[in-house]
Amino acid sequence: MIDIKLLRDNPDEVRRSQLARGDDPAVVDEILAADERRRSTLAEFESARAQQKAIGKQVAAAKGEDKAALLAQVKELAHQVKTLDAAAAAADAELATLVTSVANVILPGTPSGGEEDYVVREIVGTPRDFAAEGFEPRDHLALGESLAAIDTERGAKVAGARFYFLTGVGARLELALLQMAIAQAVEAGFTPMITPTLVRPEVMKGAGFIDHHADEVYYLPADDLYLTGTSEVALSGYHADEIIDLDTGPKRYAGWSACYRREAGSHGKDTKGIIRVHQFHKVEMFVYCRPEDAEAEHERLLAWEREMLDKCELPYRIIDTAAGDLGDPAARKFDCEGGCPPRVATAS
Repeated sequence: MIDIKLLRDNPDEVRRSQLARGDDPAVVDEILAADERRRSTLAEFESARAQQKAIGKQVAAAKGEDKAALLAQVKELAHQVKTLDAAAAAADAELATLVTSVANVILPGTPSGGEEDYVVREIVGTPRDFAAEGFEPRDHLALGESLAAIDTERGAKVAGARFYFLTGVGARLELALLQMAIAQAVEAGFTPMITPTLVRPEVMKGAGFIDHHADEVYYLPADDLYLTGTSEVALSGYHADEIIDLDTGPKRYAGWSACYRREAGSHGKDTKGIIRVHQFHKVEMFVYCRPEDAEAEHERLLAWEREMLDKCELPYRIIDTAAGDLGDPAARKFDCEGGCPPRVATAS
């Protein structure tokens, strides 16, 4: 959720962010107007309630006609206070709805535009030229099936499309990569965490994964719980409603969890193999730090991600994701994209 103080003090900064993302900047003015309505309604409510209490004290000492007049006034004020309380609550709800519709304000330097407007920050390594080597590589699904490492057919039989079994060396390889990620994170000072994969609505909402992404999330209505698509959701709620001490430095967590995503927006894209699936495991780096340290910490996270890719001996490129392709909670994002030719044929 955007800090309302930022909107009041620097509305132009939020407008610029909205424009860079391709979102409507007019919502800023709607929020400011709703904020003014909320504050004025709340002031009226508090004034009426104070008057009601003051007159209530006078009633005890009054007699006769004076007391009857004061009681009538108290009754009228009680109705007024109730009406103003409801109006203040409605104004507060309106403001909260508007504020949560605004994505995080992007950081300076973030490219404007959509999915194709990223900026390549660096290219590391060189993908193999298989044609020059006279070698025709198999895609990951063909390799996985030939090694009895991936079984998508039985995954679909058991759970439906985009589910799979990792078997034998496939299961061992995933566990090895996850363990390597945890070991590296611990060496870098992270606390390993195995997180819940079901969270309450307020946690999912607080992490920014409901309003614009509800169709990508699994929801269990009987329990009023959400299945998370990343351990960062649970980790974002770990210190909710707490005041944490950062005097000794950032709190760094490495969350390991199963992740669940409906991939609602990816129909016809990477539908074969195990690139876009509904369930997977992941180790996520998550840091609580001071706002003024956030950009430097972001660079450290990128360095640790690069270290992991270097251990895997993969060529990759680092892109600075354009504002319109950022998730709502993100102020900036660097993606490390590993080379994995050839792609599995898609259905699009």
